Amino acid sequence: MAARRGGGAVPPPAAGARVPGGSARRGGMVAWGLRALRGALRAAAGRRFSTRPARALAMDYQDAIRTLNTLQTNASYLEQVKRERGDPQAQLEAMREFLERSGLKVEDLDRLNIIHVTGTKGKGSACAFTECILRSYGLKTGFYSSPHLVQVRERIRINGQPISQELFNKYFWLVYNRLEETKDPARASMPAYFRFLTIMAFHVFLQEKVDLAVVEVGIGGAYDCTNIIRAPVVCGVSSLGIDHTSILGDTMEKIAWQKGGIFKPGVPAFTVAQPERPLEVLRDRAQELKCPLYLCPELDAFEGDHQPLELGLAGAHQRSNAALALQLARTWLQRRGCQGLAELMEVAPGTELVGRPVPLAPTFQPSDAMIQGLRETVWLGRTQVLPHGPVTWYLDGAHTTSSIQACVRWFRQAALNQDKPHNGSEVRVLLFNATGDRDTAALLKLLLPCHFDYAVFCPNFTEVSVANNADQQNFNVTLENALTRCLENQRTWTRLLEEKGGSDPWLLTPLQAGGLLQPASARGTLLLVPPAPRPLNSPALVFPCLAQALRWVAQGRDPHLAAPPATGAHPHPAASSGAVLLREAAAVHVLVTGSLHLVGGVLRLLDPALSQ
Repeated sequence: MAARRGGGAVPPPAAGARVPGGSARRGGMVAWGLRALRGALRAAAGRRFSTRPARALAMDYQDAIRTLNTLQTNASYLEQVKRERGDPQAQLEAMREFLERSGLKVEDLDRLNIIHVTGTKGKGSACAFTECILRSYGLKTGFYSSPHLVQVRERIRINGQPISQELFNKYFWLVYNRLEETKDPARASMPAYFRFLTIMAFHVFLQEKVDLAVVEVGIGGAYDCTNIIRAPVVCGVSSLGIDHTSILGDTMEKIAWQKGGIFKPGVPAFTVAQPERPLEVLRDRAQELKCPLYLCPELDAFEGDHQPLELGLAGAHQRSNAALALQLARTWLQRRGCQGLAELMEVAPGTELVGRPVPLAPTFQPSDAMIQGLRETVWLGRTQVLPHGPVTWYLDGAHTTSSIQACVRWFRQAALNQDKPHNGSEVRVLLFNATGDRDTAALLKLLLPCHFDYAVFCPNFTEVSVANNADQQNFNVTLENALTRCLENQRTWTRLLEEKGGSDPWLLTPLQAGGLLQPASARGTLLLVPPAPRPLNSPALVFPCLAQALRWVAQGRDPHLAAPPATGAHPHPAASSGAVLLREAAAVHVLVTGSLHLVGGVLRLLDPALSQ
């Protein structure tokens, strides 16, 4: 039996992860991956650990993370979701009740001097710029963001750094125990994963006495659990796009309505350039909520005749995020009466922008602290480059059509436009995965102009064994579903190549039934079926975990990765020939994109220090 945790019976991580026809012979790549993982997953699921609060002081960080993970799937949360599904406002009321049971009231959050930021693309980067600017003024900053890349504690930062494992452990059990002690059998005893971390972040920031907290919305805005914040100092809306359609709606206008839900009476808000109709929706929401809304001038307006502003984050799309951050930081400083504002010299007052329904915010000369903050901003997994000898990794967690377009522009400029190596060939590799309800075919089509030599698809699992990687466990995704999606991505990539005149003649052809992988023959074997010969263009490979995918790409040439096995590592014929090319290439450029969770798993393997 699974241990009872967080008020509900919790299935083990691999619950339901069973391959049909268990006694049949399994061949082909997918069965190979499933066979390798099943034992490890079962072993992980068999681990028993206590999460009873009575011995909280004796528990360590990993105990806290494992207990937190139970909030992803516990039975009480499922009941909570059913109860609130038809009444979004009930979600906020439930969040307020959880906050009060933890020992805080919503009025307590007023003391945090919050900057509340939403958006579809770039909201995390805008938050990172804003936090770094204000930290450059000598202020003690808190920063709450999601998702994490390597460790959960990255979500809660003080002065730009993830809180320590000791602090995480302290505040996790403080909040968990209070909720456990005040549970009501008639209601959900524990908040879900993201709600819990949000409450915990508020406790951390209040007790550690930060001067301000930059809070990134999770999903949407109006009904996001962070929207219990009633009196932020300033609000921001980054670029809007289509994402999370099952929750927020399937049009930009519906999504803009949700995002505008964070506006508060009398609290200034800023947004960047948006399409006309969504911007009008934001304007209407601002008027409805009695919120003064302004449009950020382009970053060029802050540079004038001066030297261009240097940004710590690469990519032209980061300029709008930086422009938003300048307005958020300046307004926060003004409204809190901080010293040093004499450095901010206004260049032009706000005006009505021709053809736009929202007034333009004033431009000003950025202070030295602002210039320093923009330059020193670090935000892992976003337009990040890791040169590891002949292998260079380009990491960007883009996962919408517009963010993938921005990622392609950045990657082509950073890698594809470089001078070709004089002493050998250059190989370009795509490593891709996508989660949720995203249109992966649309995303992959946008990546074709990069002219990759190989496309690699794999789940976000870092290792074959997940037992020692609690920070990245996701109990809501089964192995079969993850690998099925990778196979779909492989087939989509090959179809897109065929439409452009090239194909992979060794595409796997698994049949599917009942949502589970079925053998492509009566003998239970997934066959490699070559169609009529065509010119080979960017073969697509599927691996069962990131470690194996990265080892194949690096071929022992990255010091952080072991060399792949000499034989029997992958059934796809292109894997052997590709290994030779990768070993002999003068330069290997690898773009990792499609999912922040994928990027996080890659970072965990390429930079082990992040796991410490």
